[in-house]
Amino acid sequence: MNENFKHIVLLSLVLLAILSGCRQNTRSAADLKESREAKALLQGVWTNEDTEDVAFRMRGDSVYYSDSTSMPAYFKVVGDTLYIGSSARYHIEKHTEHLLWFLSSDGELVKLVKDADVADETEFVHNKPQVLTLTDVLKRDTIVRYEDKRYRLYVAVNPTKYKVVRHTVNEDGFDVENVYYDNIIHLSIYQDANCLFSRDFRKAFYQQQVPEAFYQQAVLNNMEFTGCDSRGIHLDVSLCIPGDASCYLIQHVVSYTGQLTTKK
Repeated sequence: MNENFKHIVLLSLVLLAILSGCRQNTRSAADLKESREAKALLQGVWTNEDTEDVAFRMRGDSVYYSDSTSMPAYFKVVGDTLYIGSSARYHIEKHTEHLLWFLSSDGELVKLVKDADVADETEFVHNKPQVLTLTDVLKRDTIVRYEDKRYRLYVAVNPTKYKVVRHTVNEDGFDVENVYYDNIIHLSIYQDANCLFSRDFRKAFYQQQVPEAFYQQAVLNNMEFTGCDSRGIHLDVSLCIPGDASCYLIQHVVSYTGQLTTKK
């Protein structure tokens, strides 16, 4: 009898453990599920509580920024976290129908309020983000001499339709994406009427010269003549992240026989 009682107690404990685990798994699954109610509460125009500037509008599954250069992004709320785009996430401190407090990417508390003023809808009349051009069409002729020989350098920086996406943080602490057009740079070098060198340079040519994270957000910016010596004609190419002070300079040397060498 005592032995049977022990078996019953042991079986009961096992069943309780299983049921407890199931309840925990159910709660975990619920925590990972997107909150449609929270998404519904977020619909509308939100402004910064302190500055009263418009931060964004949420409509459907997308968040739209008043900055015409920032791309719209998908958003969702899971548990106490607001997800925007593919990688940005923000811990929600407080969320009601008219209040949204969250921690920005640098840990600062951002307080937003829902704006009932329909006039703010005019902030979002753009349907597509504006694509920016970092450099206007630039053409430069340079005449140089070395050992009594005359050389003409022709450089043309031409904007393209190739898009580069730059990730940045806006004034409200949100990670946003801005889109820029990349450039192609053409270089021709002549000795009198003879063409020594002619080539189009694209950003991909420099991919191995700079860190990958930098490369993905950089634009081919400019090419400038820096001097002549016995090795040849020296030019510096700059790759820059738009709106940032970060640039890499890559040196080209074109020999007097038309051979190109490159180094960072």
